[in-house]
Amino acid sequence: MSELLVLAVIAGKRCAFCASDVGSVIEAGVIAPVPRAPRHVVGITALRSQAMTVIDCRTVIAEDPSIYPCDSHLAVIEVAGHSYALQVDKIDDIATAQSGIAPVPGGSGKHWNRVCKGMLETDRGPALLIDVEQVVAGIEQKSVKAA
Repeated sequence: MSELLVLAVIAGKRCAFCASDVGSVIEAGVIAPVPRAPRHVVGITALRSQAMTVIDCRTVIAEDPSIYPCDSHLAVIEVAGHSYALQVDKIDDIATAQSGIAPVPGGSGKHWNRVCKGMLETDRGPALLIDVEQVVAGIEQKSVKAA
């Protein structure tokens, strides 16, 4: 396997996005909050007059996202025809996958298990491969029954 990957750090862990999932990496501009949006939605921003929902990956994955820094760069992705900008601790580099996807030894943790496809080796070291559709979906909400 020699797939290109975009390396990032999310909640303190080295992660990878398939380069084919990332349209671009942009400098974060003005992010307008969206009232009553889910917790993982930071707000909206624009790239060349196109509105994008900004998702905080740290909020989707970490129990306490406030302990992790936030990069000024956003990874732009598209899911189901909609553009999203992903906030991470840090956008790191481009790497090449050196192995196929393997299970994470010992598991990856409560929220990681949902958004992580597995682990792979890169030419920069091991990384957790992120499923962008699951990140966009956010934290699973439990339905509230009416009394």
